[in-house]
Amino acid sequence: MDRELMLKTIADYDTVWDVVVIGGGATGLGTAIESASRGYSTLLLEQADFAKGTSSRSTKLAHGGVRYLQQGDVSLVIEALHERGLMIQNAPHLVRNQAFVIPTYDWWGGPFYTVGMKVYDILAGKLGLSPSKSLSREETLELIPTVEPDGLRGGVMYYDGQFDDARLAVSLAQTCVDAGGTIVNYMPVSDLLKVDGMVSGVVASDLETGKEYRINSRVVVNATGVFVDRVLKMDDPEAREVVRPSQGVHIVLDKDFLPGDSAIMVPKTEDGRVLFVVPWNNRAIVGTTDTPVEKVSLEPRALQEEVDFLLEHAAKYLTKDPTKEDVLSVFAGLRPLVDTGNGKSTSQISRSHSLMVTVSGLVTITGGKWTTYRKMGQDTIDKAALIAGLEDKESRTKDLRIHGWLKNVDRKDPLHFYGSDMIAIRKMISKNIALGEKLHPDLPILKVQIKWAVEHEMARTVEDFLARRTRALLLNARASIEAAPEVATLMAEYLEYDQTWIDQQIRAYTKLAKGYLLVDIEVKS
Repeated sequence: MDRELMLKTIADYDTVWDVVVIGGGATGLGTAIESASRGYSTLLLEQADFAKGTSSRSTKLAHGGVRYLQQGDVSLVIEALHERGLMIQNAPHLVRNQAFVIPTYDWWGGPFYTVGMKVYDILAGKLGLSPSKSLSREETLELIPTVEPDGLRGGVMYYDGQFDDARLAVSLAQTCVDAGGTIVNYMPVSDLLKVDGMVSGVVASDLETGKEYRINSRVVVNATGVFVDRVLKMDDPEAREVVRPSQGVHIVLDKDFLPGDSAIMVPKTEDGRVLFVVPWNNRAIVGTTDTPVEKVSLEPRALQEEVDFLLEHAAKYLTKDPTKEDVLSVFAGLRPLVDTGNGKSTSQISRSHSLMVTVSGLVTITGGKWTTYRKMGQDTIDKAALIAGLEDKESRTKDLRIHGWLKNVDRKDPLHFYGSDMIAIRKMISKNIALGEKLHPDLPILKVQIKWAVEHEMARTVEDFLARRTRALLLNARASIEAAPEVATLMAEYLEYDQTWIDQQIRAYTKLAKGYLLVDIEVKS
């Protein structure tokens, strides 16, 4: 992906785009792929970086949703389980089968959850993973040696999917381009164009140059997550707000807290949520919370009570009680829940997606979850094509391989999530051995990844690289701060920026990353 080439495509485009998508998170990217793969001329515009918001801050699970099954939302579970199977099929280098164990401490827990997970297996149909099964106390402790043994009766094992959300987002962006789409990050939409009261395009500006673009389109899709109300008010200042944002927080711990390969799932905490402790990139992620928030932000911050909740509940189920000092990173994301006006708590609001069209023809897609991104895109383009009067074309995404598709990868290889692109990356190392060096002793990142991110993944800032092209910010925020100066220096070389840019980037990233730590640190000079 070449940003300059994308901007030139926009500047030189002398006709009307079929579809313009606003928003470069999971939903927007899924929608843009759906559109481009059908052969519609497609442009996606993102106000910051791809997956900067909610889509890089998930629990990293491609799952049907055990909690939704408990709530009786069977149709959502069936849809999500089907899409989970397609994710594993279409992006095997990024999505994999993950074993989960529900530890049981009550006499009724084993039989109850065994039956529930068998239903989960059945609903998955032919795209199901390995079958669930009940476990003895000894088997549970063997799989999860750090689970609290006092009162443990046994467990139930089941399987779901796990993935790297930001990396999948980057691959989706590349897939869209491979299909003929045009995408640009750091290009916020400031207004909608209209002809005779109908939406006919957007006004957008390149944050790097300040240049404004007036872009005509047959249909505009608002896929901006928690920001959909801002775009709806561009269309109609009196529009009712449809999103009720909820914050989910996660903490990242060292692998010692969960040394096995299995994840822990606690089906019900004090606030009614499911709690996960999941192995991920040689770390353990604990989450999540569900806290209603009034204001939306690209960089939400965890509340103290949310962190305390996670530490407290992790201590209940782990033999080693984590403290603030053990937290390598804490991150927060905002869920774009659809406000149905029924007064339900955010944890009870359905995660089904909502598709709406205004009287002026603006198509808005919101709600949903990462696992159903493809189905959301399909439904959205079905509607958008009808609104725009585009030629009717069938969806191709059920079997569309995601960029980098590679069936068998060695997940211990630090480059495995690049899939088939690993070949080109290793050729870069063969031409310059220094690119094969580690960026930091505590991070599984090679210097070659900086060059690749700039030249092929549209990384524009140090944050883009350390937070999303790699996951350094989440894996070890302190180490990522220490690595920032070298990242800035190498990115400046590839982007042809000066020392002023380097200094600004280091300051900006250090300030941001400190917000992911629970204890103050001194930054090494």
